[in-house]
Amino acid sequence: MPLAEPHDDHLPQEDLVALDGAVSNPDDNVVSETSGASDPTAAGDGPGTEPESAEPESAVSEAEPALPEPEPTLPEPVRQRIVTLTAAVLPTLPADEVPVPLRRVAKFAPNRRARLGAPVIAAQLTADPLFRQRVTARVLADAGDLGAAVVEGTAPAAADPVEVAALAYLARPRGWRELIDASGAAVRAEADSAVVAELVREAEQRATRAEHDRAVARVEAEKLRDELARVREELGQLREESRQVARALRETQARERKATELLATERGRAARASADVDAELRRARARLAEAEAAAGVARASAKESRSVDDARLWLLLETIGQAAVGLRRELALDPVDKLPADFVADAFAEQPGTAPASPAARARDTDDPARLDQLLALPRAHLVVDGYNVTKRGFGDMSLEQQRKRLITGLGGIAAQTGDEITVVFDGAERMHGLPPAPRGVRVLFSRKGETADELIRRLVRAEPAGRPVVVVSSDREVADGVRRHGAYPLGADSLLRRLARS
Repeated sequence: MPLAEPHDDHLPQEDLVALDGAVSNPDDNVVSETSGASDPTAAGDGPGTEPESAEPESAVSEAEPALPEPEPTLPEPVRQRIVTLTAAVLPTLPADEVPVPLRRVAKFAPNRRARLGAPVIAAQLTADPLFRQRVTARVLADAGDLGAAVVEGTAPAAADPVEVAALAYLARPRGWRELIDASGAAVRAEADSAVVAELVREAEQRATRAEHDRAVARVEAEKLRDELARVREELGQLREESRQVARALRETQARERKATELLATERGRAARASADVDAELRRARARLAEAEAAAGVARASAKESRSVDDARLWLLLETIGQAAVGLRRELALDPVDKLPADFVADAFAEQPGTAPASPAARARDTDDPARLDQLLALPRAHLVVDGYNVTKRGFGDMSLEQQRKRLITGLGGIAAQTGDEITVVFDGAERMHGLPPAPRGVRVLFSRKGETADELIRRLVRAEPAGRPVVVVSSDREVADGVRRHGAYPLGADSLLRRLARS
């Protein structure tokens, strides 16, 4: 397509003449570096235009330079399109034809060139007509028939008004301002149409919401009417209940009045009864004083009698003691090295056997833990302990070895304090290896295979002579019942645990 130099109202007359000279010599399209931009003969590199005036040079020189018209106000879409077109052709321009402010922008990536360099590009298009002419030549070449139509001052009716306005601003043919104004009017009309369409859409949405709200309001109204009917029904029921409550209240008030009258009558009777009780109390106090006086006389006489009994008892005990010493001397009884429990332990170690049972009872059953100290205070008392029954009840969270060690150590302390004989029995001798030595005064026994610790405890009790105090500590009811039949004192495991804790 032949390129024609577009008409620019802003170029001074000298630049137009220079451009005419450039058209006459199309091969000379490079700006001389030595002549500078002020030389009008070296200022053209684009296609020339038809000279607008045939006036002689003297008339041109004598005419006053025309003032450039102000730049028109561009719609925002048109301005963005101009910047985009210019940014697209910047890399295609020779380096010496690109203005200095835009040389850095020309190196940007395509997607950043129009976005970041828009202010500089717009300023350069306004201030540098020559740069605009060079850009216009390439833009018109890319635009094809649309560019040619814009240069001729006519634009197809179906063309994009924004594209037409952008090409008209760059090419600036005759009537380009009217094209920009028409494009601005079209853009504004489109914007107004979009606004109107948006308003219509919002109105339709409001109408839809209003219809929906109306339907919801109808449903809510139906619900409210149903609720009102239900409330009215409940109100009727409440009124009926209120009438019934009022009747019940009146009946209650009547009963309250009767109860008040009865209460007054009963208070009078109670006052009379209280007076009678006070009189009887005074008579009882008088009889109590007489009884206390008689009791004092009886205590005095009892004290005298007890003194006589104490003297007789001391004399009897002294006689029995001397008789026991004489009997021991007459029978030549020497102190023994073994106790009955030792014989049971020896026989238990050799072979199983059953000692004869003694049906005589030695003590009555008691579960009082405080009695342990009283029983251990008896002379020559023997304490038999069911080992695992006590340890699992007192410190079952430990291992069996630690349980045995803790119990045996505590029993050693009790033996040292009381001097009594203590035997502790455990189950399972075949599983014990490397046992530590027992403390002084404590005997440790383990049941054999096929026999339980309960049976061994009963054998120890049966082996003791009648009359010796034997205390068995176990919470097992069968053990307690068995030893009680043989005259021992059964106590619970808690009594020993508390005694050990106190120690």
